[in-house]
Amino acid sequence: MQEKILTRLQKEFDKNTDFITKKIVTKDFGDIYVLYLESVTGSDKVNDYILKQLTSINNLKRVKKYNIESIIPGPNTVKIDNPDKIEFYLTNGFTIVLTQKEILGFETKADINRSVSVPEVQKSIYGPSDAFTENIQINLGLLKRRIKSSHLKSDDLNMGRKTNTKVQILYFDDITDMSIVQMIKDKLDKIDVDGIIDAGNVANILSEDESTPFPTISQSERPDVIATALLEGKVCIMVDTSPFVLILPSFLADFINPVVDNYNRNVNVNFLKVLRFASFFLTMILPGFYIALVNYNMETIPTSLLVNFASQNDGVPFPTIIEAIVMVIVCEILRESDLRFPSSYGSAISILGALVLGEAAVSAGIVSPIMIIIIAFTFITSLIFTELEIINAIRYFRFIFLVAAAMYGLYGIALSLVYFLIHITSVKSAGQPYYYPIVPFDFTYIKKTLFKVKYVNDTKRSKILAKKNQTKKRSESL
Repeated sequence: MQEKILTRLQKEFDKNTDFITKKIVTKDFGDIYVLYLESVTGSDKVNDYILKQLTSINNLKRVKKYNIESIIPGPNTVKIDNPDKIEFYLTNGFTIVLTQKEILGFETKADINRSVSVPEVQKSIYGPSDAFTENIQINLGLLKRRIKSSHLKSDDLNMGRKTNTKVQILYFDDITDMSIVQMIKDKLDKIDVDGIIDAGNVANILSEDESTPFPTISQSERPDVIATALLEGKVCIMVDTSPFVLILPSFLADFINPVVDNYNRNVNVNFLKVLRFASFFLTMILPGFYIALVNYNMETIPTSLLVNFASQNDGVPFPTIIEAIVMVIVCEILRESDLRFPSSYGSAISILGALVLGEAAVSAGIVSPIMIIIIAFTFITSLIFTELEIINAIRYFRFIFLVAAAMYGLYGIALSLVYFLIHITSVKSAGQPYYYPIVPFDFTYIKKTLFKVKYVNDTKRSKILAKKNQTKKRSESL
């Protein structure tokens, strides 16, 4: 059987230059083969922990009382009963020891991990400054450093026919609604794809409604954010090779009000929350609202201001709607260039482009100055949001408000707002309403998102997320 397995592996890993095979001849155990992939295995670990021990077997007295597993020291040793699993362990950094009677796997992973760094996307002035890496074990360690409880459970999956990516579903068994956990497991079990490269692939699989531009699953690179979500009764999903962790369910209020608000004073945070909600609607509605006023509902504008608008538009060859659409598209191009360019000079190029294009457009009489002000204020209010998917959703509805305002004026704005509310209330995240805690109304979760209360007064969990354990207090009986 030994020769048959060895021949099979050599055929499967043909033209894989990192596949190493070493033969060790022993008196009592016969020929022993050591197999490993040099690219994902630490050569020093293989040499020190396995090869040296095996080559010294012939020098041991009364060696028949020992077995290979007791001779080779290893923190993680597995006995492989099915030869089909050898490929999985080899590609995951294990060294395979193939004897005439058994197949053993010893964990000897190479240290090819990025060190823990500061958050790059979700930065905050206060709070922890560590971020997840691409190693799922390091990420789990960063999380368990904060949560020291045996009730934190992790269900492991391997996804992708070619990648065999490790995926962990994290939840509290005494808090989380297990129906949500089971629904997520059922969805992931049904997926049969070639590869899972990043957490974004899993998010796309779990998304319930692809027709909505709003993200129904949030991603975070901050361990403190994931710990907070788990304590509230949410489910988090870790994916190996990804520095972002998924949170389900995620509601609209979660994207507008980040967890880092908890590290600041209540009065200041509540003021910022009001600014965020005002900015959320302003950045969507403002361009369309301006077009509706100057094109259809001029009677609502004071006469002096209307004359000023008319004088600025004098000589502009395009209708107001064309001005707005062109400027919005130009600003979106500048935003994308800022995201794609290296950070060292991306912002400088976008600022230069905005200044030069804006000034040149006004000087050439292509765009009116008031339109530059409106579009600039629109994009300034959108910069308050760091979640890219929320910004994309805002952009989607901004164009809807623009077109509706150009066709029907303020009546079109009202219709678009009704459509927005109907759309947002029909979206679901992990089977839960996306517009929660407004619909359905839950004052407990409102205190966690829409405005901030004292930390000592936060004694309840959401009714939707934690059906089993809604009280945040220690039980008197242990």
